[in-house]
Amino acid sequence: MDGKLDPPDAEKRRVARPGAFTVVFLLALPLALVFFLFGDQAASIAAGYFAWLPMSMQNSRNASSFKYADGSAHDRLLGGLLSPDFDTTSCLSRYEASKRWKPSPFPVSPYLVEKLRQYEANHRRCGPGTANFRAAMAQLMSGRNADHAECKYVVWLPLQGLGNRMLSVVSTFLYALLTGRVLLFHEPSEMEGLFCEPFPGTSWLLPPEFPYKDGFSSYSKESYVNMLANGVVRYDDDDDTGAPLPPYVYFHLEQIELRLQNHTFCEEDHRVLDRFNWMVVRSDSYFAVALFLMPVYRAELDRMFPAKGTVFHHLGRYLLHPGNRAWGIIERFYDGYLAGADERLGIQVRIVPFMPVPFDVMYEQIIRCTREHGLLPQVTNTSDPGGVRPANGKVNKAVLVVSLRPEYYDKLHSVFYTNATATGDVVTVYQPSHDQDQHTEARAHNERALAEIFLLSYNDRLVTTGFSTFGYVAHSLAGLRPWLLSLLDRSKMRADVACVRPASVEPCLHSPPLPLVCRAQQDLDPVSHLPFLRHCEDLGAGIKLFD
Repeated sequence: MDGKLDPPDAEKRRVARPGAFTVVFLLALPLALVFFLFGDQAASIAAGYFAWLPMSMQNSRNASSFKYADGSAHDRLLGGLLSPDFDTTSCLSRYEASKRWKPSPFPVSPYLVEKLRQYEANHRRCGPGTANFRAAMAQLMSGRNADHAECKYVVWLPLQGLGNRMLSVVSTFLYALLTGRVLLFHEPSEMEGLFCEPFPGTSWLLPPEFPYKDGFSSYSKESYVNMLANGVVRYDDDDDTGAPLPPYVYFHLEQIELRLQNHTFCEEDHRVLDRFNWMVVRSDSYFAVALFLMPVYRAELDRMFPAKGTVFHHLGRYLLHPGNRAWGIIERFYDGYLAGADERLGIQVRIVPFMPVPFDVMYEQIIRCTREHGLLPQVTNTSDPGGVRPANGKVNKAVLVVSLRPEYYDKLHSVFYTNATATGDVVTVYQPSHDQDQHTEARAHNERALAEIFLLSYNDRLVTTGFSTFGYVAHSLAGLRPWLLSLLDRSKMRADVACVRPASVEPCLHSPPLPLVCRAQQDLDPVSHLPFLRHCEDLGAGIKLFD
């Protein structure tokens, strides 16, 4: 199989809409035949036809008529998360992606649905192209913050690879939900068309003429931490009596810097931040969980997410819809290779340069994990047919391997192609692409990466590499607790425990965005409010989530 899949031709997927004359002709033709063939009985037949026609047309428009193999209906709006107010051809994945997910085990809170509809209305009122947006841009260019502005904004800037970007943009959207801000998404050329517009009747794209989208870092004088250090703002000056604020504030949330910033998730600082009409965020982190630690947001979050470990599961499904090119890759590969399997297992391998693992060591660990937990059957070291399950017969298992390198696919494919399984099950192994190296700067690479994240999320079970944001996004979208491959004991070059299951479907945290100490000594109480934060400790890396 070729290592890469070509992007789809979106135009070939568009269905031409018939004109009004064609529709009338096609509807009238059956009636003309009825009157010609049945004479006196034509009137009663025609009456039945007109009674059937509206129901048929309604059913054809209703995607919920799709049935899963177990007979359950397809929930096209994901429990109310998605708005029905979109043209389906503008984004093919919006209502189709969920057909390949199993129904979510986590009910959507009605309050979250209400908040999303309120947000959409606010985005239409304040988004790009509106009078409110033009007024806000004029205020921004004036060089000072405006008091009591009609609309407030948070501008998201990308950092690091696609998995990091998806985690951080969902975190930023949650912040916008909590603070009444409008999210504006900076789409550089390597992300052009990667995601569909998520909000009906408006755009989330940052206009190209926006002046503040490049050159930011943790050292930028516009960052809130540096504003505090330089006396530009004061955390204890949370009213309007102080000096005028700058036109915008920059918020830098990078993993390596988070523990050094003591003014990131403290309530007294967010009272100051709320006064800024414009906020620019550059982050590679899943900082959504830290918002739960702030009493000012906790009540709203508890109502939106009664099951706290489902934030990304719901908001990721709401916000991140693959564009038509990426969706074409997903649809063709899934329908061509995975759809017919009885069981699907995804295996994602990410070897990072600062923690290299030899191929044979990682492969042995993957095999141990899959065998110990019954994810893959034993092979018989022969091509003769293996045993057959007396009750259920043979099971067709599809294995999806996602990795930048081809070696894991090559060996797994060779093992199950050459040898029979002890159970008699049929195991087929597939890999969509193997780009060798990460190329975040290339749009085609990002499209393949997004496709593979969604393909992973359509599996029944997942084995993923610990400390991989790519894997975190996939299992969170799926609503699955994956098997996370443990870190090696470097003295033995072996993990004592091959893999562990986290306590939650929420993305794992390897550099948690938590403050060391807040000045007001607020109640952080993370154990009772955030039990899902601790699920990464089992990886065996000596992770400290709290100092």
